[in-house]
Amino acid sequence: MKAAHGMVVSMHYTLTDDSGETLDSSRGGEPFNYLHGHSNIIPGLEKALEGAQAGFKSKVTVAPAEGYGEKNPEAVFEAPREHFPPDMKLEVGSRVYADGPNGPITLTVVKLTETGAVLDANHPLAGKTLHFDVEITTVRSATQEELEHGHVHGEGGHQH
Repeated sequence: MKAAHGMVVSMHYTLTDDSGETLDSSRGGEPFNYLHGHSNIIPGLEKALEGAQAGFKSKVTVAPAEGYGEKNPEAVFEAPREHFPPDMKLEVGSRVYADGPNGPITLTVVKLTETGAVLDANHPLAGKTLHFDVEITTVRSATQEELEHGHVHGEGGHQH
């Protein structure tokens, strides 16, 4: 079987940045499972895996436009202290959550100011070229329920 729309792909991967720093990896644990063609992974990686079968190994480089996008300078802004709970300790690098127009969003505190904090709504990997070392372990047909829900169920997937 080959990675194609509606197939469940299991893979091991190691993700590094341009400097070679490991950002994430499934190695040493269970393979990562995703439903191909359902936007479960970034577009550049999914395109590179199209048609792959079990045993496929590759090094895939994904530019920001096909990953988490370019950094948007307008997504960095200052929020006054009164917009945070009074007991919340703000620290550079900490993550805060807010309600966005399409649901919850995660923001990163990038700087503390005299009156509040500068927040960044960009994904932490926005603007970065991503390097994946991948190995496909299995490819199988998705269940009807997985297709209806748009993600993998069961071990290594989403549990309801």
